[in-house]
Amino acid sequence: MELQLSTNYNLAMRKEIQWNLTEDCSLSVSGPTFLIIAYSAVMAVGLVGNSCLVFVITRHKEMHNVTNIFIVNLSCSDILLCIVCMPVTIIYTLMDRWILGDALCKLSPFIMCISVTVSIFSLVLIAMERYQLIVHPTGWKPVVAQSYLAVAITWIVACLISVPYLSYSVLTMPFQNLSVPFRDHLVCMEEWPSNEERRAYTTSLLVFQYILPLVLIMVCYLHVYLRLRRRKDMVERGRNATQKKTKGSTRINAMLIAIVVLFAISWLPLNVFNTVFDWNHEAMPHCSHNLIFSFCHLTAMTSSCVNPIIYGFLNSNFQKQLKSTLLRCRCWGVAERYETVPLSTVSTEVTKGSILSNGSISINT
Repeated sequence: MELQLSTNYNLAMRKEIQWNLTEDCSLSVSGPTFLIIAYSAVMAVGLVGNSCLVFVITRHKEMHNVTNIFIVNLSCSDILLCIVCMPVTIIYTLMDRWILGDALCKLSPFIMCISVTVSIFSLVLIAMERYQLIVHPTGWKPVVAQSYLAVAITWIVACLISVPYLSYSVLTMPFQNLSVPFRDHLVCMEEWPSNEERRAYTTSLLVFQYILPLVLIMVCYLHVYLRLRRRKDMVERGRNATQKKTKGSTRINAMLIAIVVLFAISWLPLNVFNTVFDWNHEAMPHCSHNLIFSFCHLTAMTSSCVNPIIYGFLNSNFQKQLKSTLLRCRCWGVAERYETVPLSTVSTEVTKGSILSNGSISINT
């Protein structure tokens, strides 16, 4: 997705080239410096944070539950974003030409689209699991084997959705017939059969990668909120253990909702930018285009930091598990005692028993 913006801009440049060349849109020295520092910070936090999250969950067998598997899947897509897409984007933006070869020209937008699709699908799966466990606690409950199958399906579907980027991303020299200093610059751009097909595809991505998933997530969490609210009086009359368990469930749901909300907010500017440029690129200020794009893209990339910060490093018990794992280099024997609340099996029914310890995740008290 991130290269779509630059490549669409190149398409516009080919049509409006005479107007383009009459203006000086060079960036000041502070602009590239800020971008390098900002992107480096986001990449470092996203890569280290998500890697630690995946490491801790995969090394602790008691944490291998349905929700944690989806959390790991979300982190893996963010790691892919940090390793491939962010470095490519900052290099392309600063160099103002493509120097990374034909393979990366095709793979970078392809991987970007896969990563975004897997991320939002993972959030949908988490929301649906919470809905099933809390709204229908006595009904069907997903198991670990089914969660692995769901993860595999999300990656397959994401790859299929992203295939057009492999087909239409090409290297070209759009200025070779002009008497300009940069006539030999290579540009990675999308060459679609028609603008109508390109707009249909990008609009479909907006709907299926952003709007519909977020609507479905909102519906699920709204039902969860209403069910927890209706049970409030029952919980207050219940046993103390049940109250503690319900408190853990509420905090887990709040954490997951925060991840979804921040994901939606971080990707909103880039999706708006995409939509405006696809349908009315003349409305975009020419000299401010790169600046606006860089801000929107950087905001979207911060979504890769949301998962580890909210889920992990704001959770003191996760920090204990990480420290214990790194010091002992094994997945058992955590010395500290702390409260555990099962993330996938937690229920708010007052008739349920005490807190389960199998398949649990640490939650602050």
